[in-house]
Amino acid sequence: IPSHLSATIFAREILEGCIIIGQYRTVIQKSPDFQDPEKQRIALRTVTMSALWASLAAVILAASVTVGLYFAGKDFNNYWAEIIEGVSKVIAAICVLQLSGKVPKWLGLYAHKKENKDGVVEGLDTKSIKFNVAWNLWREVAECGVFLIPFMLGDSARSIPVSAAIGTVVGLAGGYGTYWATKNMDDPKNIAYFLVNLTGWLSVGLFMGGCHEFEEVWGMTPYIWKIGGAFWSHKHFPMVMFKPFGYTHKRTVLQFCTFWIWVITAFGYHYYKYQQSEKIKAERAAEDTGKNVSVEGAPEQFVEDLSEA
Repeated sequence: IPSHLSATIFAREILEGCIIIGQYRTVIQKSPDFQDPEKQRIALRTVTMSALWASLAAVILAASVTVGLYFAGKDFNNYWAEIIEGVSKVIAAICVLQLSGKVPKWLGLYAHKKENKDGVVEGLDTKSIKFNVAWNLWREVAECGVFLIPFMLGDSARSIPVSAAIGTVVGLAGGYGTYWATKNMDDPKNIAYFLVNLTGWLSVGLFMGGCHEFEEVWGMTPYIWKIGGAFWSHKHFPMVMFKPFGYTHKRTVLQFCTFWIWVITAFGYHYYKYQQSEKIKAERAAEDTGKNVSVEGAPEQFVEDLSEA
């Protein structure tokens, strides 16, 4: 396996994982629901532990499969690897798109849904944190393992550790830079706008990439364009850092269609969430107006009833 390929794989997957972790940490730190220090500490710890346990589980799984195949003397079937990766990316695209729609609500810009009969309001809680962080981190780390299993079984395994370390450092640097930028924003609107765009484009990249995995297994559609030059390649630095958001230096018909289908889906989803929020706000405003009118009229009615008495 070429060293640059191993490095780019790790850089891309680590970057995606860091973005997910950073976004949850930023939302927890900025959300009105987590201003209590103890509640915030528990939520941040949930993010950290979910990421660690999910990553450890993915490493153990990849190592177990590699060792089993090594002693069995069998090659890893790339067909099923591509299918599994495609399915995981499409599921992740849906989860990340839902995350982008919830960020404005968690930051207090979108109205919450009405409380149910038990007084519970839908929002960010430890259960949703555990699932989303664990699922996404497990997927990212597992993808690294799936990519590398065929090469670890061959003669090129020696070049993996150094190139993987380089890619990990690059991915962590990019992820921390994104987290630092959002953490130091003061205006909730700016934070929400930045995170919504980041998660939205990440969702687009995941969906298009997942569909492309199926394409590589079942047959490629014609290419619409190809940009020449190593600099523009989505497999090399620096443009590989934009691949998670849907960038490719060559695009097939399927990639082109799935890219725009998911962009339109994302905009439609956010428009729906915005309209729902405005509807809730309007209903609450009407309720508050009715309460104010009844309260203001109460003293006059009391005086009239007292006079009649």
